[in-house]
Amino acid sequence: MNDTQNPDEMELDELRKEIEDIDRELVELIARRTYVADTIAGVKAQRDLPTTDEDQEQRVMDRAGENAERFDVDANLVKAIFRLLIELNKVEQRESR
Repeated sequence: MNDTQNPDEMELDELRKEIEDIDRELVELIARRTYVADTIAGVKAQRDLPTTDEDQEQRVMDRAGENAERFDVDANLVKAIFRLLIELNKVEQRESR
C-alpha cells in the first residue's frame, strides 16, 4: 500500500481486498457444488433416474431460505441464486446424457 494514502483510502482498499477474497471463495464453492452435482448426474444416469427431482429441489430451496434467515440475508436473493444454480445444473445434466 502507498504510504501517502489517508486512513479512509487504506480502509477502503482493505475492504475491497476482503470482497475480492470472498468472491474467490464463492467461485470456489460454486465449482465444488458443480462437481458434486455432476457426480450426482452420473449416478442418476447409471441408475436411469430422471434428471429432475422436484422434491429434492424443494428441500434445497427450503434450506436456502432457512440459511438466509439464519445469517440475516435477504431470502429472495438467496433463493434466486440457488434457483439459478439448480437450473444450470439441470441444463448440464441434460446435455451430458
